[in-house]
Amino acid sequence: MRLRGYLLVLAAAAQWGLIGPVAKVAFAAGMPPLTLAFWRVCLGWLLFACLAVRRREATVRPADLPMLLAFGVSGIAGLFGSLALAVDAGGAALAAVLLYTAPAWVALLARLFFREPMGPGKLTAVALTMLGVAGVSFGQGGTGAAAIGAPAILYGLLSGLTYALYYIFGKHFLTRYTTTTIFLYAMPAGALVLAPFVAYQSYPWQAWLAVGVMALVCTFGAYLAYYAGLKHLEATRAAVVATLEPVVAAVLAYVMWDETFGPLGYCGSALILAGVLLAMFEGERLSRAASGLLGRKKAARETRS
Repeated sequence: MRLRGYLLVLAAAAQWGLIGPVAKVAFAAGMPPLTLAFWRVCLGWLLFACLAVRRREATVRPADLPMLLAFGVSGIAGLFGSLALAVDAGGAALAAVLLYTAPAWVALLARLFFREPMGPGKLTAVALTMLGVAGVSFGQGGTGAAAIGAPAILYGLLSGLTYALYYIFGKHFLTRYTTTTIFLYAMPAGALVLAPFVAYQSYPWQAWLAVGVMALVCTFGAYLAYYAGLKHLEATRAAVVATLEPVVAAVLAYVMWDETFGPLGYCGSALILAGVLLAMFEGERLSRAASGLLGRKKAARETRS
């Protein structure tokens, strides 16, 4: 059963890795980044809505609606929009690497909102990520990619920040609702935020094919595969396997668009991924330590009684 979990998460990572290279197909066909993000959300929502109705997972508590809509604004419009802009500004490989600054953002946000401790492991992970971003930022771009300028870095970091909000909101909602239910309510809010930035005009079939792949494969299929894999794997193992995503994106960006980094860019990418792995393992270690402490306290109470 664990092998099934690994295969499902690998499938999700491979599908997410298609985002940047496929997005560039739409851009080459004349579709602007935020227009692509909007139609990706709309078609993705139709798929999740059909599944929610079929599974009878369309009900939420009215008190939870404001937070779900807020997640739609930040986690759907924010992530899908900023990631598309990052791909357009700096290339598919760079956008995928900067997306994986998310664990560093999670550590900072968890400290801010949940008062979680920032031990040496987390601090080291954040430092590695920052050094990696600096390496990517100041490294000379290779062939095929757009010049690495401030917009590419800022959009990439914003995608990492908004991706981190999935963990923050997930901590609150994933114990109550399925992913299908969350996206059913969050995606329309995201679409409404993106709607004013859409260029409503005709586009070549290549652009709409890219939209279809983004919605069906990179959104609907990837999220379903990932959360199905979580049923058979611990969250940390699944997250480690999912770091295959930027590798897939970089390989496809090279094959499809001849994108490469300079030496410093590759070093920076390696530092970011090292920070990702350290942050995940440190989070798992602290979680196990907290669980062990609670278990010892419970045993002590039972002994006294």
